[in-house]
Amino acid sequence: MPELDSKVAAIIDGAKGDESDEDALIAELENDSDLDAFREQRRQQLHAEFARAQQLRNKEHGTYVEIKDEKQLMDITTTTKLCVVHFFKPDFHRCGVMDNHLETLAPSHYEARLLRINVDNCPFLVTKLKIQVLPCVIAFIDGAGADRIVGFEGLGRTPDTFTTRDLEARLIRAGVFERSKVSIEDGRQAPRRTKAAQEDDDDDWD
Repeated sequence: MPELDSKVAAIIDGAKGDESDEDALIAELENDSDLDAFREQRRQQLHAEFARAQQLRNKEHGTYVEIKDEKQLMDITTTTKLCVVHFFKPDFHRCGVMDNHLETLAPSHYEARLLRINVDNCPFLVTKLKIQVLPCVIAFIDGAGADRIVGFEGLGRTPDTFTTRDLEARLIRAGVFERSKVSIEDGRQAPRRTKAAQEDDDDDWD
């Protein structure tokens, strides 16, 4: 889709996932002192983006959902343009950390569907996608893998400095997120890990 005007994007992103009152968002735009021609263009763009956000949210975009059936997951990833899937095990500490970051990102990034599935529920996909280390996050575009994050590889300077904004930036580069939407205060750092938690990280789980 065409790139949003920066002021329109700022208003939409500032709603933090709540675009329920379009009139209020337009009123915020009306406070702009720019020329009427620019204001009207931005108003039209805001209305179009508002409608798009509502349409996508009606299809469960903007949420972080667990899928328990691998056929359902395959159906979603092949019929949805942009998807991010976290393959996890519930007793893995790092999987819990990844869950926290993805849950933070989901409301703002309604352009993509954010999903999670327990590897015990998708043996066929685990084999087909050669998933051996958890957490494993795969970005899909039109059903094809566009990027894969294994453990916390490539996120932050060290695992202990990995933040939500680091993950967001990686998914923007992968093409599944449109632009940065996470504020500094929301881009919180992953909690430091205990020695026991470190021992189960990046392990082959199968």
